[in-house]
Formats: sequence, structure tokens, C-alpha cells
Amino acid sequence: MPGAFREALNASGIHTHASVPTLRHAWATHVLEAGLNLRLMPAYLGHHSPTTTRVSTHLTARAEHLGAEAIHRLRGDL
Repeated sequence: MPGAFREALNASGIHTHASVPTLRHAWATHVLEAGLNLRLMPAYLGHHSPTTTRVSTHLTARAEHLGAEAIHRLRGDL
């Protein structure tokens, strides 16, 4: 699989360091931003531990903004 990924990366014209784990990290971050429940993510990534999943996701400005919006909505109801 890494060979196929490397070939696809070269064919795409993207000139950056990337690997299959890079692709998994990006996917995990994007589905988290899209609203996937964090408790479901370990199963989708094939992890047995939430700790491993935590390493696979990254806090982005968008995720931070969405979290702040949710907190403000909840506080507004008080």
C-alpha cells in the first residue's frame, strides 16, 4: 500500500512529504470537524484505545471555532 500511495502522490504533482499515516491523520481531523462523534472514531480508524485516536486528530482553527460556538449556544440557554 505505501508504494501505491507514493505513486499516487507523485502522479498528483503534489510536492510535499506525505505518507499513509499523514492521510489517516488528515481524514481523522476532517471527519472530526464535520461533526463525527469522537467516540465513534476509534472504531473507524481501527484503534483499540481512545489515546491512539487522540494522536490521530489535530485541533484546527475550524474545530476550535465549532467548539466555541457549541459552548456559546449551550450557555445562551441558561
